[in-house]
Order: sequence, then C-alpha cells, then structure tokens
Amino acid sequence: MSLFRQIPNIISVFRILLVIPIILLMLGEEYAEALILFAVAGFSDGLDGFLAKRFQWQTWIGGVLDPLADKLLLVSTFLALGWLGRLPWWLVALVFLRDLVIVAGALTYHYRIGKVNAEPTIISKINTFLQILLVLVVVLAQIFALPPLLVTGLVYLVAVTTVISGIEYVIKWGRRASVVHK
Repeated sequence: MSLFRQIPNIISVFRILLVIPIILLMLGEEYAEALILFAVAGFSDGLDGFLAKRFQWQTWIGGVLDPLADKLLLVSTFLALGWLGRLPWWLVALVFLRDLVIVAGALTYHYRIGKVNAEPTIISKINTFLQILLVLVVVLAQIFALPPLLVTGLVYLVAVTTVISGIEYVIKWGRRASVVHK
C-alpha cells in the first residue's frame, strides 16, 4: 500500500489532535486563537476529503477517522461552549443525545442485522453545517460585536435540525431493520 494513500488518514489524525488545543484555548477564553485552529481543522477536513476522492485514496480506516474527527471536534466544542455558558445546556444535551442515539442505533444494527453503510441524509448535512456555523458565530461573537439575535436564531435552527435529523435516522434505519427481519 502506497504511503501517499495514507495522507488523508494522517490529516484526519492531525484534526483529532487539534481538538485538545482548540478546547484548551476555548476554556481559557482565548477565542481568536481557538478560531484560527478551528479554521485549520475545517480546512484539513476539506483537504483530506479532496485528496481521498481525487486520488482514490479512500480507506476503511479513513471512513472511520474522518467522521470521528468531525464529531469529536463538534461535540467537544459544544461541551466547552456550554461549560462557558456561551451555549445553552439544553442544546448541548440535545446534540449529544442525537449523536448517542445514532451511534447506539448503528452499533445495534451492526451487531444484530449487518453492516452499516453510513449515509448522511440531507437534513443531517444541513444540521452539521449549522452546528459548525453556530460554533463559528459564537466564537466570533466573543471577539466582535455580533447581534445576539444571530446566535439565538442559530441555536434554534440547530435544535430543530438536530431533532428532525435524529428522528429521520431512527425511522430510516428502523425501516431497514424491519425489512431485513421480514
């Protein structure tokens, strides 16, 4: 196996390692520095995906590392911003609960029925985009004067898309499970 084929995986591991300094900077309320590293993590996410697709360097481990890095970064930043009182705890709990339900469902499906092919839905992609945007706006609001209504609106958009995407996953995978067991 070519070493080049591992470049996207190395970038994903780098993104996982970036979570620690990002969270430490956020907890230290060093938002400008945290924002820079968050941007580096975002760029690396795009880069590893581009390289994997462009050069057919997709690997099984890359299929695990990339979404793991994304979830680790988002869940950690939500927890840190919740801890700091910058995000409401009910939203942090809702986002965490949705991810927990999806992971528990995927594991149950895998062990009781068969292989799970992770296929993010449109609403899930919108939810992920809105979660990233919310983190960016909340951090930017600590650096610049942004309208509070912007953060509040994003909080509720994330809440709505989190609930809808969670329900959609439960229904979608529940139907697949019932078809297999007929």
